[in-house]
Amino acid sequence: MSESDVVFGFGAHSTVDDRAQLLRMVQQADRDGLDIFSLSDHPYLGDRIDAYAAIGFLLGATQHISGLANVTNLPTRPAPMLARTVAGLSTLSNGRIVLGMGAGGLWDRIAAMGVTRLSPAEAVDAFEEAVVLIRKLSGGNTPVTFHGKHYHVEEVVPSPVLAPAVWTGSVGPKSLAATGRVADGWLPGHAADWLSERYRRSRPIIDEAAAAAGREPSDIRTIFNFPGRITRHPLPATRDTDGRWIGGDAKQWIDELTGAVLEHDAAGFIIFAPGGGPQDLESLHRWGGEIVPAVREAIATETTGSPNRAVN
Repeated sequence: MSESDVVFGFGAHSTVDDRAQLLRMVQQADRDGLDIFSLSDHPYLGDRIDAYAAIGFLLGATQHISGLANVTNLPTRPAPMLARTVAGLSTLSNGRIVLGMGAGGLWDRIAAMGVTRLSPAEAVDAFEEAVVLIRKLSGGNTPVTFHGKHYHVEEVVPSPVLAPAVWTGSVGPKSLAATGRVADGWLPGHAADWLSERYRRSRPIIDEAAAAAGREPSDIRTIFNFPGRITRHPLPATRDTDGRWIGGDAKQWIDELTGAVLEHDAAGFIIFAPGGGPQDLESLHRWGGEIVPAVREAIATETTGSPNRAVN
């Protein structure tokens, strides 16, 4: 998965009861040429398969598709161990892993697992430190000593494997600024898309923090978690009265996503079933086999003048 390409994927669940369906969906997405699958990370829910155990198993059962925890529950996965986990997955899958990162939100449930409760500001500080430390523990051979507010390591030998791209689920201003300073991508919270007020308020914070850190704001890509129905016939309206995307037929999806890329710099889309339920195989196949190829072709045509050339 090239870091310059527009990314197309789907989001799924990792419950014990859904395990067979999950494997079928990810293997179908792999055959259909999707770039990524994502799983939520809620280790305090007893019916869930551990996200990283599921990702590792699914990467082993596929050839091309990448995996993402959308997003990693960092307070329950200390950064030095998370660095080892993603390095191992990257090695075993030939680089088919993206590191989704979150500061943690459901603190009552997180604390119930024995994790020390952090204030929102402390959680964001720990989140930014974690990204920095994971990168230090990746792609080198010089022992790492790191003394932060939340992480302390002494002479830890890094993995020779480079850290994967880091996409964050930042929502608040402090977290958004951290994304601008240290991340590679942003997954807007609450399924906000490029026409939402949340996106219009949030993206400038990322860009300003990136520029202040000497980075190019365009280096932080926006990948949208995008729920909606794929219908057989056109819908009279593809958005509700609040402006939130509902869905539509294939052409309505193709027009919407092509415009999002060309007019709003969208860098990717991870489709979810409406209401957060499990995706059905028919909709997933229409997404990967019909809509995504057409959007890729439309983007290539507009950006290169040729429908047969990929976006670079």
